[in-house]
Amino acid sequence: MKTITFTEFRKRASGVFSDVEKGESFLVLRHGKPVAEISPASEDRHIRPSWKQPRQRLTIKGASLSATILEERRREDVL
Repeated sequence: MKTITFTEFRKRASGVFSDVEKGESFLVLRHGKPVAEISPASEDRHIRPSWKQPRQRLTIKGASLSATILEERRREDVL
């Protein structure tokens, strides 16, 4: 991983991204402290973010909530 200052990154951002496309990684420093890492994108583009992955459905024994509400409304002559 190469180290580059923020000022140098700003001056040659296009060249840095060209190097990243070739597989190089960079650590960007601002005032001598690391602020960012720039590395090639993952090849696993088919993997969805965790918030988009299917989750387990919550279920309980007995009638569904909607069926229970409708039944109660029938008993109360609301429908």
